[in-house]
Amino acid sequence: MTDIAKRIAALSPEKRNLLLQKLNNQKESAFSHTQIKPQNRESNTFPLSFAQQRLWFLDQLQPGNPAFNICQFMRLSGWLNVAALEQSFQKVVKRHEALRTTFTIVDGQPLQVISPISVFTIKLVNLQELPLDKRESEVIHLAHQETQKSFDLTKDCLLRVTLLQLSETEHILLLSIHHIAADAWSIGVLIREITTLYENFSRGYPSPLPELQIQYADFAVWQHQYLQGEKLETLLNYWQQKLSGQLPILELPIDMPRPKLQTFNGARQCLVLSKPFSEQLKGLYQREGITLFMILIAAFKTLLYWYTGQAEIIIGTDIANRNQMETKELIGFFVNQLVLRTNLSGNPSFRELLERVREVTLEAYSHQDLPFDKLVDALNPVRHLSRPPLFQIKLILENTQTPSLELSNLTIKSLEVEKKTTQLDLLWEIAETEQGIVAVLEYNTDLFFPATINRMLKHFETLLNQIVTKPTAKLNELIELLTVADQEQEFIQSKNIKQEYKLKLKTIKRQVINTATEIEDLK
Repeated sequence: MTDIAKRIAALSPEKRNLLLQKLNNQKESAFSHTQIKPQNRESNTFPLSFAQQRLWFLDQLQPGNPAFNICQFMRLSGWLNVAALEQSFQKVVKRHEALRTTFTIVDGQPLQVISPISVFTIKLVNLQELPLDKRESEVIHLAHQETQKSFDLTKDCLLRVTLLQLSETEHILLLSIHHIAADAWSIGVLIREITTLYENFSRGYPSPLPELQIQYADFAVWQHQYLQGEKLETLLNYWQQKLSGQLPILELPIDMPRPKLQTFNGARQCLVLSKPFSEQLKGLYQREGITLFMILIAAFKTLLYWYTGQAEIIIGTDIANRNQMETKELIGFFVNQLVLRTNLSGNPSFRELLERVREVTLEAYSHQDLPFDKLVDALNPVRHLSRPPLFQIKLILENTQTPSLELSNLTIKSLEVEKKTTQLDLLWEIAETEQGIVAVLEYNTDLFFPATINRMLKHFETLLNQIVTKPTAKLNELIELLTVADQEQEFIQSKNIKQEYKLKLKTIKRQVINTATEIEDLK
């Protein structure tokens, strides 16, 4: 156990929880005291942030890949002021340079180019002439099209808004942003600003939003300036030590041969843990003095250990990376990826595994400022075009809810449209809701069948139930219980399949008899 882990273990549960909360909110950045300053705007070209460099490189490999589109679709019922809505989006694009940034290459290096302020328009599509029974199907069709529509990073505005009009009081808002210009936090900023601006513009009032202190390009310049010298060396030394040696590639059983070139075709399935069970899980992590994220990571790695037999498991997670106050109200691509490597060898108890996960997670938080792309460059792992570097699976706990769009005289509901893309083999998105803990598993459909993912979700739920019941159990004991539960489930499914087969056979026999009777009658 490292010195930092020993000091944390010695804290009282109250102080430990306070520390974990602060770290989880990303308030302990090594560079949080440094100020980001506005850059000279005589030139409208700036370096890319390290995160932007990764997405730009991926776009060079597969231009216009829709896997990096962030889409939000909403149904607006009531009297909509279209002019005020368009004016609100115009103001947001004017405020945030990241949305009107394009990318070019100068002397072999990519640069972001800030486009001059121009008029932003909402694309209007009138569906009122369609028969009522066809309007909804056309909405879904157009929404699916939007999820697959590409952005040209060399010339397109990186925000696209389409308004479908079904009637005078019914509209569908389709909103898309390329990930190189925004992240999940940015969506919250966008919705808050649109809400505020629409309320003012629809009443004839000016914008009440204060001027932004900095822009995303200023952050990119700051990042390059401060991530060098001793600061960079300290971060690199830590991560190179943590990820030294032969990095294991997770050999998760897949249903189809892995394509030679990584694909991005995806689908999603959902698991909802009941409210009572979610409360039990909450009680467990509170008693252990850890966070929900840590217990989920430990459980998920136990599940992967059962699936693969590998004792060393690497997965990724996201962190907001908005440690400077100036960045919190910006739209931009700030999110960073952390690599979490845990050794499960020695048949530890689950409680002992939690200690290992806690140590890895806390240290990762305290060294979060190294951009993932700088880490990949430094480690220089063997590259495989068939999979992303360092990890192929990610777990994200959504601990900040995106605000809902609220506009006067309108009822607004989210329009759920099936997402058919993914960036990884598996992506777990977990959130605490009023109904309980919800886990959404996004998967690559070129690797996994839907039935396999459904089975994995059930295994995860079974494992969590075992952990809550007996957190002191050894990993091998948990795995044995999981295996028994899986065999019982397979037996039940087998019986159901046989019963279903018998029913189908009876139906076929009945159809044959009826057909024979009809033939006899014809004779």
